[in-house]
Amino acid sequence: MRDTRESRLLLVLLIAVAFALITVDIRGGENSPVDGARQAAATVFGPVENGMAAAVDPVGNAIGAVRDSGERHNKIADLQRENEALKQKLGSDARNRSRLNQLDSMLKTAGEGQYGIKAAQVIGIGAAQGFSWTVTIDAGSRDGIKRDMTVLNGEGLVGRVTTVGPSTATVLLANDPDFTVGTRMENSDELGFATGQGDRPLSVQLLNGKAKVKAGDRLVTFGSQADKPFVPGVPVGEVVKVDPSGGDLTRTIYVRPYVGFTKLDIVGVVVQAPRTDPRDQVLPAKPKPTPTPTVTVTVTPPANPNQANPNAADPNVPIPNGDPNGNPNGNPNADPNADPQRKPNAVPGGDPNNANNAAADGDQ
Repeated sequence: MRDTRESRLLLVLLIAVAFALITVDIRGGENSPVDGARQAAATVFGPVENGMAAAVDPVGNAIGAVRDSGERHNKIADLQRENEALKQKLGSDARNRSRLNQLDSMLKTAGEGQYGIKAAQVIGIGAAQGFSWTVTIDAGSRDGIKRDMTVLNGEGLVGRVTTVGPSTATVLLANDPDFTVGTRMENSDELGFATGQGDRPLSVQLLNGKAKVKAGDRLVTFGSQADKPFVPGVPVGEVVKVDPSGGDLTRTIYVRPYVGFTKLDIVGVVVQAPRTDPRDQVLPAKPKPTPTPTVTVTVTPPANPNQANPNAADPNVPIPNGDPNGNPNGNPNADPNADPQRKPNAVPGGDPNNANNAAADGDQ
C-alpha cells in the first residue's frame, strides 16, 4: 500500500473506530452490542488458532526447554560455586588450625630456649634439583631481620638467613650441601660439624674419633660466636647410623633432622639470643618405653607327697638290697609277693639253656 494522504486518513479512521468499539464494549459489559460479533469471530477463528497453536507448540516447548535448561544450569552453577566456597572455607579452617598448632609448638620451643623470635610464613621455595635448598619468608629488614640469623620452628633447626630485603628474606635450609653447623651431643657433649645432604640424613663429623655413639642419640646446636649465625641449644636431629671407628681422628655419624624441610609453613627468626645456653632443655621429651607384660605361673605342691602317687614307696623306709622298687630279692623283675626265704632254682653247670629242664625235674 502506497503512503498517500488517503491511506493516512483511512488509518486514522480505523484507529478511531477501534477505540469507539472498545469504549462501547467496555461500557456494555455482559450486554455489549459487539458480543455477538466476538462470538462469531471466535467460532470462525478458534479452530484456526488451535491449529496454529498445535503447529507452534513444539517450537514453543523447545524454546521453553532451552530457557528452563538455562535456569537449571544457572542453579547448578550457583550450587557448585557455593560448594567450592564451602570447601575453600573448610580447607582454610583446617589450614588455619594447622598453622595455629605450628605457631603454638614454635612458641613453646622458643620459650624453653629463651629465644626471642619473629614469626614468619614461608611464601616461596627454591629449586631443590641442582640448586640451593632455600625458602623465602615474608619478613625482612623492616621487621628487624638481619643476615646470619638462626631460623627454627617447633621441631628444631630450619636454617639461617642469607639474604634480607625490605619485606622478605631468604633462608638457607639445614639440609643444603653448603650448610654447616656446629653440634653438641646430648649428655656426652661430644662436638662435631653437621653438613646437609639434600633429602638424605645430615652427615656429622665428630671431633673425637673414639667417641661412643649409638643410634637414637640426639644433637643440638653448639652455638656461634656472638650467637651468629647460630644460637645454642636448638634441636638438630637424631642419630640413625654410625660408621665404624677406623682409628681416624674424626668419626662420621648420620643424623635424621627433626625438621621436615619439604613441608615448611610457619617459622621463627631468632632476633634475640638467650642469655644462657639452654643446653638440652629444648630437646623433645623421649618417648616412654612400653612395658612388657609378664605372666607368672605358680605350682602348688600337694599337702602329702604320697598323695601324688599312692603306690610310691615311703621315702622314710630304707630300700632292701638297693632295689628302687622295694623287691626283697634285689631283682627288679622279681615278684614282690614271692617268699623271700625260697631260693631260686639253680641251673646245672651254669648253663642257662638247662634252666627249663631243671625246673621240670623239680616238679616231678
